Amino acid sequence: MDFFIDFGSVFLATVRDTLPILGLILVFQIFVIRQPIPHLPRVIMGGVYVVLGLALFLIGLEKALFPVGKAMVAQLTAPDFLIGGVEAQSDWTAYLWVYLFAAMIGFSTTIAEPSLLAVALKASEVSGGSISQWGLRITVAIGVAVGITLGAYRIVTGTPLSLYILCGYVAVVVMTFFTPKKIIAIAYDSGGVTTSTVTVPLVAALGLGLSEAVPGRNPALDGFGLIAFASLFPIIAVMGYAQMAHLLNMRARAKTRKE
Repeated sequence: MDFFIDFGSVFLATVRDTLPILGLILVFQIFVIRQPIPHLPRVIMGGVYVVLGLALFLIGLEKALFPVGKAMVAQLTAPDFLIGGVEAQSDWTAYLWVYLFAAMIGFSTTIAEPSLLAVALKASEVSGGSISQWGLRITVAIGVAVGITLGAYRIVTGTPLSLYILCGYVAVVVMTFFTPKKIIAIAYDSGGVTTSTVTVPLVAALGLGLSEAVPGRNPALDGFGLIAFASLFPIIAVMGYAQMAHLLNMRARAKTRKE
């Protein structure tokens, strides 16, 4: 019974949140484009699926993902589980299991991210298959894994967030000048799609749990910022991958000409 009450409440909230999108589409379709909506029954059915899916997903977040993420971090940061025990609680090397967990949770949630799947599918279509769906997804996931690991290290050590973000964006700007043009926009979009429905809840739980466990950290000041890492480092990873692929292609062509 509790489930149906929770589902009804979340479903109504989801309908309320999606109404502005529906209103915007109808206004443009009726008053600007002035054309009937193509395949209207199919669109309506798809909209119902979206609302139901979002409602179920939000309940799943509350019932499963948030508690699991919080419980995992609590266990990994328990004093008796740290490398070196309670005495090493202030040493960043005592949290090696946390860094490994951060990397793996970043990689796995990004691979499962539906927004990234949509971008990878479209990138493969418009590039005629030269951009592999799995190649893009794995590259972005590696970038997120590195970023969240570095973000976890930042929380443990208490170093300034601005230092990492500033250095990261300087690297992005420099790499933009050396990356093939057709990859630049995809790389920037890859950073945005990683901060979506699957990744954000677990990463937020990791940051808040870690900042509560490490002595001297304030969850309000240190618990956030991991999502910024998760959106920055995929850009670097995709552009780095593109530059490497471009360099290898140039070498292969030069070798073929010599032969």
